[in-house]
Amino acid sequence: MTNTLLTQMADCLTDIKVVDLTRNLPGPFATRLLADLGAEIIKIEPLQGDPARAFGDIFSSLNHGKQCIKIDFRSREGLELIKQHLKDADVMLDSFRPGVLDAIGLRSDVLQALNPKLVMVSITGYGFADGEHITHDWSQKAGHDINFMAMSGVLDQLKTAEGGQSMPNVQFADLAGGSDTAIIALLAAVLSARATGKGRHINVSMTHSLYHHLVMPKATGKLIEQMTGETPKPQHDFLGGVLPCYRLYKTSDNRYMAVGSLELKFWQELCDVLELPKLKEVHWQLGVLPSMPASIEAIKTVTATFASQPLAHWQQVFNDTDVCVTPVLTLAEAEAHPLFAHQDEYKATAGWQVVG
Repeated sequence: MTNTLLTQMADCLTDIKVVDLTRNLPGPFATRLLADLGAEIIKIEPLQGDPARAFGDIFSSLNHGKQCIKIDFRSREGLELIKQHLKDADVMLDSFRPGVLDAIGLRSDVLQALNPKLVMVSITGYGFADGEHITHDWSQKAGHDINFMAMSGVLDQLKTAEGGQSMPNVQFADLAGGSDTAIIALLAAVLSARATGKGRHINVSMTHSLYHHLVMPKATGKLIEQMTGETPKPQHDFLGGVLPCYRLYKTSDNRYMAVGSLELKFWQELCDVLELPKLKEVHWQLGVLPSMPASIEAIKTVTATFASQPLAHWQQVFNDTDVCVTPVLTLAEAEAHPLFAHQDEYKATAGWQVVG
């Protein structure tokens, strides 16, 4: 199998044209992924440019492979230029607040008359106003990734072991709630438009999308409540650290090992590796609930074991095992790890790999 085959994804969307009016991160990342798949991207910026241009490499990584032009969004000539690009486009992507497109003359009905097959996708923070039933129009509130994470309930799930609030350095709302969700919606809508001849206008609310990503906490919280009789805090949820077999353990040099030995077979093999045979039967699948003394003592024992040696020692110990235990790597360590030695075989932005 050749590297050419492994990376051959750039011809998947060669017949799709996207007019990209988005700025900053969520929209540009989405259209960057589409460009990687071969779509033609016409990025239209205001005269002052996308604000992300001030960050240099960030702008380049998000926007290479696109045709970038600048126009005056407030001028009649600029508006007509946008419409000219939209006449034969499959998709128009924007990240304005609701109402801005209408205000500048790009109403959906006008664009649908211009190009009936056009799919319009608007990435917003809080969605469009909900008709007559709203008590506050969140659609017009400003926000960034941290705000959308906070309002969706996701940020509250990111707690330290002590219960403190963690501040993530990955933009989950922008990328998962915005970029990825937008791509799924627009590709589905393009397929429909080609079959029916009718496009549509889709809103992607980053806050609402991220809320619907809380599949596990919504379910596992109920599971732990059934086991213990108490509603768990995020750091004590089923996959949040309450189980000895699924949590982070600190090493002697203040690094961490990630133990994901959720299934009984992995946990028992882990106990063998750590030379802790007495803990092999202390597992939730054998009826040992998180609130039971045996489970609590198991956490203490495994914690003390990992704390006895530095990260490098445990990396060596688990290098040739298959028990779902890995070191918590820094970004630099991840980039240098043999796992990424063949990074060119994957699309850098999404990890795509064709295997046949």
